[in-house]
Amino acid sequence: MGKLKGLLLTEGLHGMISQVEGLAKALELDYFHEKVELNNFWNLIPPSLTPVSKFIFKNKINKEFDIIISCGRKSVVPSIYLKKNSKKKIINIHIQNPLVSLENFDYVVSPEHDGLSGANVINSKGAIHYLTLNEINNEKNYLENKLDKDKDIIALILGGPTKHYDYNNENIIEIFSKVNKHLIENNLQLIFIPSNRTPKEIITFAKEYFNKNRLIIETVDKKAYLSSLALSKYIVVTCDSSSMISEAALTGKPVYVAMIQPKRNDKRFKKFRSLFEELNIIKELGNELTTWSYKSLDETSRVASKIKEQLK
Repeated sequence: MGKLKGLLLTEGLHGMISQVEGLAKALELDYFHEKVELNNFWNLIPPSLTPVSKFIFKNKINKEFDIIISCGRKSVVPSIYLKKNSKKKIINIHIQNPLVSLENFDYVVSPEHDGLSGANVINSKGAIHYLTLNEINNEKNYLENKLDKDKDIIALILGGPTKHYDYNNENIIEIFSKVNKHLIENNLQLIFIPSNRTPKEIITFAKEYFNKNRLIIETVDKKAYLSSLALSKYIVVTCDSSSMISEAALTGKPVYVAMIQPKRNDKRFKKFRSLFEELNIIKELGNELTTWSYKSLDETSRVASKIKEQLK
């Protein structure tokens, strides 16, 4: 019997793709991606008020699939429609709160800090994702020859502006100054890793600000990201990215969160960080650097194991 075929539905954002692809890999599916495109004003209507109909979305999906894994608001109705109108039994899994009746899905995978519960809900600690320890370790050499082998490494991994957090000059300078202090006091070297959301002017500013003992990665480079996780003694991630904090937790290494004053209520992010503090995974970036250990957090594999067991 061949592998089950998976259809991955997202809005095309990196964080969503990481989650659906990570689960598809862990479930050992033969999968393909489909970026959901909604028609006209349906982009503005919440799923709970949207009819389950083909005219809602533009996508024409001709490939065979057995399992749908969806993530994001726009993917909710297409997932429900494709399951209901298939000629064979389809399993559909939604990641995050779909904001419609949970009965529309066989499984809903939701972060524990969101507080969602139900008979078909599987809660994860933080975000599931597409990284594995093997992938991280396999890319260790990618940046190694560009670094001083006699110095420990601190990685600074940046997200970008969101409706909750502002990447203004004051906030960025505060983060950079804390990291630079540790570079000098602990004789470290820096690997600077941007994400899809990191503004180009901040990457340029980092090149000017950190003028010694640094390797600035200027473009989104997955191999560089993985290599930095493998090589670093300390990992710093900005508070706006729960997904990258969750990915860093896979390493079992000290993860520091670089805080930014929120511009609106960030209760969900606070709950997420409180959980990870209780698990001894993260500390807030401050004036001291220490090392500690914890069990590597691999929620993607755990969630996939639960689904596999039930699918049997």
